[in-house]
Amino acid sequence: MNRSQISRRHVLFSTLAFAGASILRSRDGRAVEFRQTNDRPRIAAVGTGSRWCQKATGIDGPWGSAPDVRQFGDYVAVCDADSSRRQRAAELVKEWTAADPAVYADYKAILDDPKIDIVHISTPDHWHARIAIESMLAGKDVYCEKPMTLTIPEGREICQVCEKTGRVVQIGTQQRSEVQFITAVALIQNGRLGKIRKATCSIGGAPTSPEIPVAAPPQELDWNMWQGPVAETEFRYLAGNNGETQSWSRCHYEFRWWYEYSGGKLTDWGAHHVDIATWGMGLTNTGPKKVIPQHVKHPVEFRDGYPVDRTRYNTATEFLIRAVFEDDLEIEIRHDGDNGILFEGTEGRIFVNRGRISGKPYEDLKTNPLPAGALEAAYKNRPLVDHFRNFFEAARDRKEPISDVFSHHRALSTCHLAGIAARLNRSIEWDPVNEKIHNDPQAEALLAREVRKGFETDRGSL
Repeated sequence: MNRSQISRRHVLFSTLAFAGASILRSRDGRAVEFRQTNDRPRIAAVGTGSRWCQKATGIDGPWGSAPDVRQFGDYVAVCDADSSRRQRAAELVKEWTAADPAVYADYKAILDDPKIDIVHISTPDHWHARIAIESMLAGKDVYCEKPMTLTIPEGREICQVCEKTGRVVQIGTQQRSEVQFITAVALIQNGRLGKIRKATCSIGGAPTSPEIPVAAPPQELDWNMWQGPVAETEFRYLAGNNGETQSWSRCHYEFRWWYEYSGGKLTDWGAHHVDIATWGMGLTNTGPKKVIPQHVKHPVEFRDGYPVDRTRYNTATEFLIRAVFEDDLEIEIRHDGDNGILFEGTEGRIFVNRGRISGKPYEDLKTNPLPAGALEAAYKNRPLVDHFRNFFEAARDRKEPISDVFSHHRALSTCHLAGIAARLNRSIEWDPVNEKIHNDPQAEALLAREVRKGFETDRGSL
């Protein structure tokens, strides 16, 4: 989120002040309780691309989660498969802390360091689960950027390990800590929409690419480590006027548009909006019965769920996918429309995104406000604070944070199932209790990924 977005968010907080809670509580000076050295946990960053901090990628800008996280703790180690990025990250940390951090190419050294309290994971998606699991087993708390996993079985294992170890894990679905989304959930929970029936998540489509040639990995990149647990393949790169990397590739930032490493927009923005839809509709302990792809367009041909062309981006560029739950509740995921979530109930509808919340049930708050404490009740009965403070307070108090692994696993499972249905271009039936696909071995086979030899999860077993 850039500075102009932050300013707009503060304006939005002011316009929502009548919603029924002390929503501006201590957002300025919010690190006041984490000023003393003994109050500040020690953090290791694994993955130091633009989601961690733009400056670590050579982009001149403050965007990323690290500038916010550092208010509450001190980075003492950085790790990245790209030596240029980890060196820039080390320089940034020294600017922030006046001390040189430990610098690693392999995250396992972080797990072996008893002085590190928190692991902040900002790697590509295909690394999230393994690092999170091993960090918990090593006794660390975890802040993991979204999406939490590449597959549904990874999500189940993360939930099991989190429950077993008692570690505190926050997922970077920061919309859960933004007041307009909390207000939307509180409106639903207080019956202002009547019986909720449907949520439509408009998340945008994925980009296409030209043919990307095989190339030698740059000298600073350990391509083998970057690929990690997924199937080994050739490095591809084409320079050009495209995005923050000024290129098309299989690597930094552009990994999002390859099913080998991500789920495209279905898990990129879907991890945000489907999470809010699932939360608002009270579906965080279950999953859909059926996932129906009504329209799907991929940039390359697919055969048996796999792309035929290895030279181009392959995630879905257009889609309209319906996830149907018990009682005919429905979450619709689509590429078009105004980015955000539309909730529909028997007595009204509201639309919410990062810029606004609208609809008659919301407008009615001017004359009929929510009861005192309604927003805090939606926010797990905790005071409203920003997403990072919520995590650090949860870690300090040994409480479950607002974006817990259990609810995120359920919401993200819907996104993963949508991806499988899109790849096969057919409906799939899902057993949300046993978390299995009914009567479709081909779809069932797409639930998990074979882990590349040498990159199996260690640190013990369940």
